[in-house]
Amino acid sequence: MQVAGILLVEDDPAVRAGLELALTRQGHTVTSYASGEEALDHIRERRPEIVILDVMLPGIDGVEVCRRIRKIDQLPVVLLTALGDDLDIVVGLEAGADDYVVKPVQPRVLDARIRAILRRVESASPDRLIFGDLVVDRGALKVSRAGREIHLTPTELRLLLELVRHPGQVLNRRYLLRAVWDHDHVADSRLVDACVQRIRAKIEPVPAEPVYIHTVRGFGYRFSPP
Repeated sequence: MQVAGILLVEDDPAVRAGLELALTRQGHTVTSYASGEEALDHIRERRPEIVILDVMLPGIDGVEVCRRIRKIDQLPVVLLTALGDDLDIVVGLEAGADDYVVKPVQPRVLDARIRAILRRVESASPDRLIFGDLVVDRGALKVSRAGREIHLTPTELRLLLELVRHPGQVLNRRYLLRAVWDHDHVADSRLVDACVQRIRAKIEPVPAEPVYIHTVRGFGYRFSPP
């Protein structure tokens, strides 16, 4: 059974205690804090495997915490969002979050998302692929362009690897949700779109004019290297 060292950031004491208990019963090791400032201090001193991050926090909110995490680390981040807060979800995904779970949180759903992320981190295929100045090393799980390493989150890397595995083919969002996030709820297609945008910002010479990952309107995405 896959277990993780989890950093839980939730300011509601009852929710925090309930999630910590439920995740601990699933075998995970959980460290919890009520504020983003405390969480960032913890990450600098002791890196967790996954961060479970409430969007609405006192002081530094969850989206800003996610942005600051991305400046120093590519570890997976799952957002806890309120029902119907679509704007928070979109902004959080653009800030670099890998996934989200809507409150009230079902512990089994959160546990499933955590284990899906662990599988993404662990999965690798041995091979080194070269597309012009873009190099995707599936064995070492590294990506570089023009000789400079590009730092991708596990989810970004898994999505890129899935696209690279099917060069020239159009992959629809539902397929990518199943392959990368291990679920295929149509409403979660924004996970795919936000992740593609983040990858483009990192690998494309001009993100607004992509040469690697192309959008096929009404269908999905295609990896077509020049």
